[in-house]
Amino acid sequence: MTAAVDARKDAHESEANSETQNKKVRVLVSEILQGGKEAILEHDGQDYRLRITANGKLILTK
Repeated sequence: MTAAVDARKDAHESEANSETQNKKVRVLVSEILQGGKEAILEHDGQDYRLRITANGKLILTK
């Protein structure tokens, strides 16, 4: 392979990795809570509480 082909391949792989890292995922809160008002989410070994308030707003606390 030529240097130009290698450079294009590296640029394409870098772009693909960037797109994967910046991907946004849409999740319905109703799917997370499964009919309840509260869920515990684990991130980096720590628990976070996601709950729906009486006014229908979302609160995420550590």
